[in-house]
Amino acid sequence: MKVTLLGTGTSQGVPVIACDCVVCTSADARDKRLRTAALLQQDDTTVVIDAGPDFRQQMLRAQVKKIDAILITHEHKDHLAGLDDVRAFNFINKTTVKVYAHERVQEEIKREFRYAFDGNNYPGLPQIELHDLNSFVSIQIGSIRITPIEVLHHQLPVMGFVCDNFAYVTDANFIGQKAMDILKNKKHLVLNALRKEKHISHFNLAEALDVISILHPESAYLTHLSHQMGLHTDLENILPSGVLAAYDGMIIENA
Repeated sequence: MKVTLLGTGTSQGVPVIACDCVVCTSADARDKRLRTAALLQQDDTTVVIDAGPDFRQQMLRAQVKKIDAILITHEHKDHLAGLDDVRAFNFINKTTVKVYAHERVQEEIKREFRYAFDGNNYPGLPQIELHDLNSFVSIQIGSIRITPIEVLHHQLPVMGFVCDNFAYVTDANFIGQKAMDILKNKKHLVLNALRKEKHISHFNLAEALDVISILHPESAYLTHLSHQMGLHTDLENILPSGVLAAYDGMIIENA
């Protein structure tokens, strides 16, 4: 399986609007971060994790031509606000787009995009087919088998995903023992690390590194990075062996 990190930034993205800090004014492309999302590709199967406000730009940049499914981690706007743009896939592929989410998150999608679910057949509306996503209940999408795991974003349950030897966890500051057991000893682990200072609902750098040391993946990639984390080059220089600062467009082969 090939994984492309479509976005590695926090809810505001990087650069942050109106910010003149050294990160937001950096010329390094790795310091330009769209909202967090990922692309999974195996054989003819294409799955996207999250569809935030940058979904359209991410699809264009990665040259995605079809989607078999979108997995939504949770209902915050930086993870689902771009769902209206599935209309392009509806038109080009002449099919609905399957969106997998927890029942709670599905209700938020129906509220946010109510015009797509109110029975109005106006041409051009997004055609979204909602499917249940339940913790620790595996699903099969084409050739990709995915196991959702539950983590906590302060008090909000969020879905992480495990696909064979690849694991993806964003927007978390707590992982229960059942999920930790599933996440252990993977080949690749993508994990959120918002900043160096402590945060109420995200792992900070020290906490993320502690989790990585327990889970012991072959390689770990830090995502959902804010401008408060500092420059990409500076972060790379302080990370332990086997831990990388993710960046937009990063490709993980043989995941």
